[in-house]
Amino acid sequence: MQTSEQPILRDIVLVGGGHSHVGVLRMFGMKPWPGVRLTLICTDIHTPYSGMLPGYIAGHYSYDDVHIDLGRLCAFAGARLFKDEVVGIDRANQKVICKNRPPVAYDALSINIGSTPQVQLVPGALEHAVPVKPIAKFNQRWLNLLDRVKTHAGKTTIAVVGGGAGGVELLLAMQFRLRNELKTMGRNPDELEFHLFTADADVLPTHNPGVRARFEKVLNARGVVLHRDAEVVQLDGHTLQTRQGERLHADEIMWVTQAGGAAWLKNTDLELDNRGFVNVGPTLQTSRDPKIFAAGDIANLTSTPLEKAGVFAVRMSKPLAKNLHLFVQGAALKEYHPQKTWLALISTGDQYAVASKGLLGFAGAWVWQWKDWIDRRFMAKFSEFPEMDPNAKPAGGNTPNLALTQEESLQAISAIAMRCGGCGAKVGSTVLSRALGNLKPVDRADVLVGLHAPDDAAIVKVPPGKAMVHTVDFFRAFVDDPYVFGKVAANHALGDVFAMGGEAQSATAVVTVPPGLESKVEELLFQMMSGAVEVLNEAGCALVGGHTGEGRELALGFAINGLVDENLNGVMIKGGMRPGDVILLTKPIGTGTLFAALPQLKTKGRWIDAALESMVKSNRLGAQCLREHGSKACTDLTGFGLLGHLVEMTRPSEVDAELDLSALPLLDGALDMVNAGIVSSLQPANVRLRRAIRNQAEYANDPRYPLIFDPQTAGGLLATVPGDQAEACVAALKKLGYEHTAIIGRILPQGDALEPIVLKG
Repeated sequence: MQTSEQPILRDIVLVGGGHSHVGVLRMFGMKPWPGVRLTLICTDIHTPYSGMLPGYIAGHYSYDDVHIDLGRLCAFAGARLFKDEVVGIDRANQKVICKNRPPVAYDALSINIGSTPQVQLVPGALEHAVPVKPIAKFNQRWLNLLDRVKTHAGKTTIAVVGGGAGGVELLLAMQFRLRNELKTMGRNPDELEFHLFTADADVLPTHNPGVRARFEKVLNARGVVLHRDAEVVQLDGHTLQTRQGERLHADEIMWVTQAGGAAWLKNTDLELDNRGFVNVGPTLQTSRDPKIFAAGDIANLTSTPLEKAGVFAVRMSKPLAKNLHLFVQGAALKEYHPQKTWLALISTGDQYAVASKGLLGFAGAWVWQWKDWIDRRFMAKFSEFPEMDPNAKPAGGNTPNLALTQEESLQAISAIAMRCGGCGAKVGSTVLSRALGNLKPVDRADVLVGLHAPDDAAIVKVPPGKAMVHTVDFFRAFVDDPYVFGKVAANHALGDVFAMGGEAQSATAVVTVPPGLESKVEELLFQMMSGAVEVLNEAGCALVGGHTGEGRELALGFAINGLVDENLNGVMIKGGMRPGDVILLTKPIGTGTLFAALPQLKTKGRWIDAALESMVKSNRLGAQCLREHGSKACTDLTGFGLLGHLVEMTRPSEVDAELDLSALPLLDGALDMVNAGIVSSLQPANVRLRRAIRNQAEYANDPRYPLIFDPQTAGGLLATVPGDQAEACVAALKKLGYEHTAIIGRILPQGDALEPIVLKG
């Protein structure tokens, strides 16, 4: 979680992880703008670099070689990364509308989402063609095709619709890779048949005649059937039909043409061109709203119409960053003047490429090597970050130079002044009421006075035949997305009730937020508590009140009240282990090391994303399943780590336990990080429990060994079930979505040794 002595005064929201925005993020990381916060909203954690994608398809590069890790980049930039799909913009209230989370407020907004193949314009194409964008979905279809060609003998016909540089490069890369795969397997590569459909008379119509001739020669030499003047107007199943009536059946149809803007832009009332791209002026501001900018393929520069080429998106990043900064400063913006000609390096599948610039064109293996050098140098900017001097002054110095209203200026001065303690540290009632006013906690008949009542405390009834379960958890934010943090914090707090077999009834929140502009504090509270209330509501747990105060860091906790049968029927306790029981774990471990590595920029974005997905997974259904399969002992895995929690269960149960290191479910990247020596700050305290391991010396060098001490946040359930119920319980848990559930050991009768834990590998 990024912390700063400087309050947030302005929010710049970047929609899409395109080439322009990654440049803005890197520049911001090199020289942050005081008082300004960047937020990136993107559907994917990794964004592809278009220049290297054909090389990836051809097999010359790995997935990581051609993708920019937005998680690491945002961590370097000190920017927030919200993983979600944008579906609209509320311009009147300056909010970005997302599919799966609350609206995100902005002071300035930039759109860099690329173009979208308009497959819906051709009957049948939406159902039967594979659009090249979004790349993440295309990649999965490509991997499926690769596997299908390798495992199914016989003729395969592949058609590519689109005769521009993108379509030609894609076809040649696919052909090169697939033919090589068949040759390696000893099969005839001529089983593959490729067709290229172009609506124009020639391929690459925007390039000079010499370049077009070179590619037509390559296509002919490689046996590609070229269909000229062949606009595809319908797909009947897997049969293509052109305007001229030509028909072809293809096993796979790739769509690389008729690109346009995303459908949701039509409802923003921004000015769009006839293809749905956003009209922008020379400053990259949209024509109807100066607070909104656009860059890359999604932008239509009205002063100088541009071809949809990655080079322009890359070149726009610098003027975009400059103008976003000038805009929040209230200063005059600079005009962007694109180059009139540009160099395109177009590969032919093998390690050979053609250079095209204006009327010039040349080719060779050396051109591909040149292209490879340029591309790798570009990607290195987003994977090899310089060590930053923590004492270096931000761009423009440490003092914000932003355009603020008089009221905002007073609030900013107050936010950095010495703050009062005691009740003076409470968040103002107006801010609090606005932030919490839109929250809708679940209604429960046993909550007599709840969140939206003006009273000093909640009143909750204990139903007849029930006993109360009380628990409390509190910790500071470890991720920069307040909505996700709210979900994790609520899940973490609920875990203790679920682990005992209880029903969550009510929750009171304790929150600290950094001081700042009232609008920013209000937005932060709303985002965080929206995430928390979603989780509480799903559990049937009513948020009934709480306390919100100021602090240097964002933090959130909950006191949870739960209900169990007053005779303790169905209750699971730590002392319920019995010899012959099998030990189960419902979630993978490794959150401690991963989030320790995150600020060091050592993790991959997809590792953190997978960890967060695990952390927001509720333990409620898992606990019910364990009870149904006879579990009498359960706990949720949290700060003491796997070993710590296992030891505190064996002692009251008066048993020993055998723990199988090789069976432990691990989060992706966790093993890499502990092997790199990166551990949580709580790990050394947990390691002291190694004295509870009978054969510790035998396994101390096992690569998984450090992870049994790794502290978990919102971890899974550690439980035991009777041995004859174990397999059925695991199957049921996996069916409920706990796909990493594993049998990790067994319970033994208590022996004479003092150490209760025995390891095996």
